[in-house]
Amino acid sequence: MVSYLSLIDSSSGLTAGVDEVGRGALFGPVVAAAVILPEVVLDDLASIGVKDSKKLTEKPRRYLATQIQAVALDCKIGMASVHEIDRLNILRASLLAMKRSILRLTPRPEFVLVDGNQEIRDLCIPQKTIVQGDSQCLAIAAASIVAKVWRDKLIIRLAKKYPVYDLTNNKGYGTQKHKQAIENYGLSPQHRLSFSPCQPSLFPV
Repeated sequence: MVSYLSLIDSSSGLTAGVDEVGRGALFGPVVAAAVILPEVVLDDLASIGVKDSKKLTEKPRRYLATQIQAVALDCKIGMASVHEIDRLNILRASLLAMKRSILRLTPRPEFVLVDGNQEIRDLCIPQKTIVQGDSQCLAIAAASIVAKVWRDKLIIRLAKKYPVYDLTNNKGYGTQKHKQAIENYGLSPQHRLSFSPCQPSLFPV
């Protein structure tokens, strides 16, 4: 059961939840969503099944993402590109994507609930990190769903451009079929060169 850590109270003011997806993928950007939920919708969202996106299949995720976006005060996406992932490292790129999603929110939140144990640097908004926040906090769970659905749609579009990697099925993650395609066909411009399966030194000469 998702707890109500995301309740808006007088001490924290307008509160946003933020989460990222795609951190472990070999292909494509890391994507974050930031969501501000009014207190009056929390019970309804919990009752229709909003929870950690990893615990949902594709069809329920898509339905819930639509419901979340319909009732949220605001919901925004932030990304960090493959090049930023390779330049900064995946942790810093993930936090950058989160920061970008938060700073696009209107109205600007007064408090942010962040999934994980790493604070977002230079955010200038008070924040609280919550380990496994997508399982404990409704606002973070909602953000995880919106981010996952948005990124999956992006990867499916990119799959038409890069059909050999089985992206429609693996969403950019390192399945055996994906890794075999990298060996057979090489890398695309959307592969993360800093991730070991994508490093040219590991390819046979």
